[in-house]
Amino acid sequence: MAAALAALFHGLGNSSNVSAEGRSIFVWQARQWLQAGGDFSHGWLMPLVSLVFVARQWRALRAAPKAVSAGGLWATAAGLALHAAAFRAQQPRLSAMALVGLTWTIPWAVWGPAVARRLLFPCGYLLLAVGSYALINFTFPLRLFASRAAVAVLNGLNIAAERSGTAIYSAAGGGFHFDVADPCSGLRSLVVITALAAPYAYLTQRTTLRRWLLFGASLPLAMACNVLRIVTIALVAQAFGREQALRVYHDGSGFIIFASACLLLVGADRLLNLPYRRLLSSWNGPAGAPTSES
Repeated sequence: MAAALAALFHGLGNSSNVSAEGRSIFVWQARQWLQAGGDFSHGWLMPLVSLVFVARQWRALRAAPKAVSAGGLWATAAGLALHAAAFRAQQPRLSAMALVGLTWTIPWAVWGPAVARRLLFPCGYLLLAVGSYALINFTFPLRLFASRAAVAVLNGLNIAAERSGTAIYSAAGGGFHFDVADPCSGLRSLVVITALAAPYAYLTQRTTLRRWLLFGASLPLAMACNVLRIVTIALVAQAFGREQALRVYHDGSGFIIFASACLLLVGADRLLNLPYRRLLSSWNGPAGAPTSES
């Protein structure tokens, strides 16, 4: 069945720009990962991560009760219908998402809900691999947000800064002046941090709610760290000149900010798992304890 699914999406997976990209959805997806300035160049690793999560629970999958599921059959039919509609409308991104959905609905249909529950995260994680490319449409709004926030922070630090579109410059003149271009939009940080946050949250959190909270926290953390990067570039330009900031510090700052985002993600994990009830009870004192007025 896996071979039939692969053959379908390889031979009839893509109907957009066939002369250049062919019919294979796999070839089309690989091109998306390798293009767009390298923002999604990590995408090919994500299916491997999914396979690792499947391998981790292989024994549990084999031991799970199995039965044909009518719900899974209907979901599989819906996935095939989505691919057919996407193929006709020349929307390969929807076909790629249909393929991801089918990797989950087919085991659900053949082996039942117990297997489907265990495959939900590995298959759902693949949606980040094929769906995050759609975020490229938000590049300009991310640039605007980053430039506005960076100017606000700089002015808060008593460093007079002004903004024109996505360009940031020193109000005093003779200081920093640079444009928050597409590579500085924060898109790469956003997709990489979320790709890391999803498995980290799945492994470290015990409840579904906490997993979603930690994963959701990765979005503002990634955006905040990108703003921090732009602010530090301006500070370096103010102190050492524009040349040092944009040619020396700019290239290395991405690694520093990435490490900072990872540390903040770990910090968010610790905050989620603090024993709040115990801390609250110790703050209020033991029940029935005499107060200072008694």
